Amino acid sequence: VFSSVTSVLNMSVFKDQYVLEDLIQELKKKNTALSFGPLQSNGHISVQGSFPAIKMLRDFLLLKAKSFSEDKNEERKSHQRQKKQQQQCRLTTDTNNFVHDAEGEKQVVVLDTDIYLYMKNVLPKKLLTNTDVVISDITDGDITTLYLQKVRSRPHAAQVLAFKEEIEHQSLKLHNTLCKERIYLEEYTRDEKQKYKLMCETLKSHYPSVLVIPYATHIDVIGNSSEVFEFTREVNK
Repeated sequence: VFSSVTSVLNMSVFKDQYVLEDLIQELKKKNTALSFGPLQSNGHISVQGSFPAIKMLRDFLLLKAKSFSEDKNEERKSHQRQKKQQQQCRLTTDTNNFVHDAEGEKQVVVLDTDIYLYMKNVLPKKLLTNTDVVISDITDGDITTLYLQKVRSRPHAAQVLAFKEEIEHQSLKLHNTLCKERIYLEEYTRDEKQKYKLMCETLKSHYPSVLVIPYATHIDVIGNSSEVFEFTREVNK
């Protein structure tokens, strides 16, 4: 059993989007269980702590990198659209500036699909309901990408960034508390599968903080560990 793990991070990949020193300070605040060494001139930094804490840090940085990649793709697409518009018709300088500003009011959040579904279906609706921000989502397997854009009639573009940070903060909290159990149904007959699904539907009202996602071959149960354990125990009685 490893009581402590030391890892060397290459933070230089973030230098085009973040001030590395500020990003390191953010990581220290979010990961108080970890010990950070000095930031080297080449962007490397050593981190020491428990394996789960190191893994959580890795997952957080992967989300950051994915978001950065999505942002760059959006910027490139925006540039291509503007270039195409300029070729097709003569736009005034004011119009071009307006399009650029509108693109700047977009934010991208990359979430684990299970966490996104939990946020969407279990947490208070106000978390993903914001009258000042339009949300669109694209799910690709285990990853769901949210695209946030300010409603044009609203005055404060900073609200989009604040909303993104709120979602990221809640996602990290859920990452630390949620667990998932899978009830496999492949070996059961059609009637037995239906019985399991009906049982889950019946129990849901007694476990409002548990998310149940039925599939053809299995049922996923997502929530905090104690409630998920109790829920699956009831189903398997």
